[in-house]
Amino acid sequence: MARSNLKRPFTFFQSCAILDAMRKVLLLLAFVMLWTTGPLHADQTDSRLVGLFEELQAKLDANQAKQIEFEIWRIWSDSNNGAVSILMRTGSQAIAREDYAGALIAFQKIVELEPGFAEGWNKRATVLYLLGDYEGSLSDIRRTLALEPRHFGALSGQGLVYLQLDRPDLALEAFKAALAVNPHMEGVKYNIETLAKQLDKNRI
Repeated sequence: MARSNLKRPFTFFQSCAILDAMRKVLLLLAFVMLWTTGPLHADQTDSRLVGLFEELQAKLDANQAKQIEFEIWRIWSDSNNGAVSILMRTGSQAIAREDYAGALIAFQKIVELEPGFAEGWNKRATVLYLLGDYEGSLSDIRRTLALEPRHFGALSGQGLVYLQLDRPDLALEAFKAALAVNPHMEGVKYNIETLAKQLDKNRI
């Protein structure tokens, strides 16, 4: 579908499901970091993630799914580097109080200190998105996914970025990829359904 056929499509996303979901994820991540009192020596390479992702594929009620998601986020958000752990808390606290410039400084230091730590790139991608640097956010999402292809948060975020870049076709692919990893993301399901309908209308 040609970009010229899209005249400010999907702006309703920005006022409902997408931005609301983004705020909830940001708050969840901030609380994850605030509740973590010490290094757990975990990151995207943690062996526990294999079982947790297998559990996500099962039929779960909402509470069960949230518990597993929370545990995955907790593991992703930890680092073997004490300095990085402190910076993660600093950046997450900055996000919680909507100090995105301060959060960016913290996450910038993380990716410099530990370029192999996937969540550092994901956090910086999130802040860049909130600051309106969509190309920068997309670049960091790609770095995240290179380190952790199962990162359903990054995949969902990729969909949000593609919407802002007026690429609904790529946004739909990203949302579908996120749902394949984590089939319990209700907001992503809604985005897929609504986006697919809008694309169908634009093709008529």
